[in-house]
Parts: sequence; C-alpha cells; structure tokens
Amino acid sequence: MDTKSDFGIRIELIKQGDTTLKPTIRVPFFETSVKNYIYGDDVYELALAADRAAEQYDVDVLFIAPYTEIRRIAEHTKRLIVLAPYMDTLRPGRGMADVLPEALKAAGAKGVVLNHCERPMTLTQIKTCIDRANELDLLTFVCADTIAEARAIAQLHPDIINPEPTELIGSGNASDMNYVMEAIRAVKAIDPNIMVEQAAGITTAQQIYDFIMAGSEAAGSASGILRSPDPHALLNEMVRYVKKARETLIAQGKLQPNA
Repeated sequence: MDTKSDFGIRIELIKQGDTTLKPTIRVPFFETSVKNYIYGDDVYELALAADRAAEQYDVDVLFIAPYTEIRRIAEHTKRLIVLAPYMDTLRPGRGMADVLPEALKAAGAKGVVLNHCERPMTLTQIKTCIDRANELDLLTFVCADTIAEARAIAQLHPDIINPEPTELIGSGNASDMNYVMEAIRAVKAIDPNIMVEQAAGITTAQQIYDFIMAGSEAAGSASGILRSPDPHALLNEMVRYVKKARETLIAQGKLQPNA
C-alpha cells in the first residue's frame, strides 16, 4: 500500500511480485556514486563511509556501485540501497558481455540506473528496462537531460527521475532553482508517485538542503564529493544536511515525523 505525507511523496513503494517488495525509501534521501573516479578498495571504503553516515543520521542512502563491487558492498553494509549503473533486458540463457538483470539482483542490487548521459537510451529501451526491473522488484532510477525528456519518462512510471542537464554533470555548477521547481512540477503533474531527485553539479551540503526544501525528494552528488579534498567528510556532511532538511520539513508540517 502507498502511504503519502502532505509533502506529496511516496513513502512506501508498490508491491510488484507475490512475495518480494521493492525496497522502501524514506524521504528525503541521499544518492551518490563513484563513476570511474575510484575503484576496488577505495569504492568499498567510500561505501562504508556512506553506510556509517546513513546510520548516524538515520537517512536512506542510495549508492550506485560498479558491477564489480555490488556484492561486496551489499553484503557488508546495513543501510545502503545499492543500485547498479545500468542493465540490459536479456533473460537467462545465451549471451555474453550483457548485464543480466537476474545477476544484478542475485549480487545484491536493489535497483538500477537508466539513461545516464554516459549511457543514453531511447524511450523504448527505457520502457523495456523498467518492465524488466519491475518483474524482479528492482527500483528504477532514470535520468533525464531536459524537462521535456523528464515528462516523457514520467509517462513510463519509474520509481525515481533525476532531471539533470547533461552540461551540468560534473561541472561544479548546479541547476538553478527555477529549473528545479519546474522539473518537479512537470513530473508530478504526470505521476505524483514518482520521486524526483536533483544531483547535477552539486558540490556543497547547503545545495543538498536547498534542493530538498524546494520540493525534491532527494539530492545527490558524485563528482562534487570525489573531487573534494576530503570525500568522506563531505559525504558525511551532505547526509547530515538531508537530515537537517527532513527536520525542517517536519517542523513546517510538510512531512510526517514517521516518514
């Protein structure tokens, strides 16, 4: 069953299968990834830092992990919701070098990122991937380059849309507030149950707070964290500011305390 606060956000995701539920995500939440800045043990250590912050501040954290690290991170963290950076739509059987959805789930992934600017997809491909993910109760986190694309993707009903202009990704320049609010309105007008995140170009904890207060269910950072002098410290501060935003929303009566 879906439960909503008067902030207009989905607290519990819809049951998709007979016995398995998609992960419950409490809002506001935080998202991060490592892209290809780091690998191996460095990814694992960042994941552990994210897990500690999630537990310290009682904030849900989505962690987009390289395929090679999904199992290790999923098995050694308590609070992270681990996402894969992409998947294909083939089924078990013949094939090679494709990313099998069932293998991602078996490794511990709870969801998948689709249509990132570095792995763009057509709307038909996005829909097919969303359908396959739903079969396996995997969360779908779909990126959109423009508000027009966000509207089109919203009609496919993913769990999360991240409307981030490609030119801002990794630039250190975040979306302006008018864009953020227009993107939220565009998605919610089509499907109010879709969660909307802002992430492109975020480099400070204050930006995390501001975007959530503007109406986003989440905010995130990857390049901003990994290019900083102390990635672990900045990650912790950003998660702390998600908690700060949640407390402010509760005080304003826009979010239920148990959300």
